[in-house]
Amino acid sequence: MKDDHINIFYSDEDGGYIADTPDLKACSAFGESPEVALKEVEIAKAVWLEAARQANKPIPTPKYRPVIYEAG
Repeated sequence: MKDDHINIFYSDEDGGYIADTPDLKACSAFGESPEVALKEVEIAKAVWLEAARQANKPIPTPKYRPVIYEAG
């Protein structure tokens, strides 16, 4: 699933960067830099997908697109 959108943002509360994949419920990760957060969420995504496959759960088709990419 290469087409999953990933958000990366700084969290004052956590004191670092959070990366999340909106199409995959509760798939997120933390890092001290955006690069580390991205690397960690890629690991979390792989684990999420494997767990869904093992449990015979549906894997959602990527749908999330930020507003800045929507055609007017």
